[in-house]
Amino acid sequence: MTTASTAASGARFTTLTSHAALLLANDVDTDQIVPARFLKVTDKDGLGEALFCDFKKAYAAGFPLDLPEAAGAAVLVVGKNFGCGSSREHAPWALCAAGFRAVVAVSFADIFRGNALKNGLLPVALSEPDHAALVAAMTADARTPVTVDLESQTLTAAGRVAGFMVDPFARRCLLDGVDELGYLLGHLPQIEAHEARS
Repeated sequence: MTTASTAASGARFTTLTSHAALLLANDVDTDQIVPARFLKVTDKDGLGEALFCDFKKAYAAGFPLDLPEAAGAAVLVVGKNFGCGSSREHAPWALCAAGFRAVVAVSFADIFRGNALKNGLLPVALSEPDHAALVAAMTADARTPVTVDLESQTLTAAGRVAGFMVDPFARRCLLDGVDELGYLLGHLPQIEAHEARS
């Protein structure tokens, strides 16, 4: 079961509770997330089907996200250095279009992290011990509920609470359900008052 108040299409991201899909791979680059041939589109429509479409061919035993226990997951758990490679914004677009609202990793590529935050996808970087404990809990029970609380900046699973950090401005925008422009427009009266005094 997935319950959420999330920043997708302008909705606020406060807490998200869902089982998670596990893709234990390191250095997954943006071309593996969404291949370059899908970069012609200018919105998210249909990008969910493009997610990992070439990368999954390397999994002879079945791609983890195609397994029944991954169906409906709003949280994706990956390894280290997720989202490296090119700066394509389509990578977080594809993840959002596939239903993911948070990605949990040991580390993220900086540009991917920024693009994710601007598109309502929360990148959660955990310490290696906390990440290992989460993977162990999911391995024991694939339907383990994972709760991501952006207000307290904590992730809770199987009774263990782990902290994570988010850029303060990006966190504020996610909590308010706005992008950078929306944040500025929210201060329009003050901006106009300042201009009137100038």
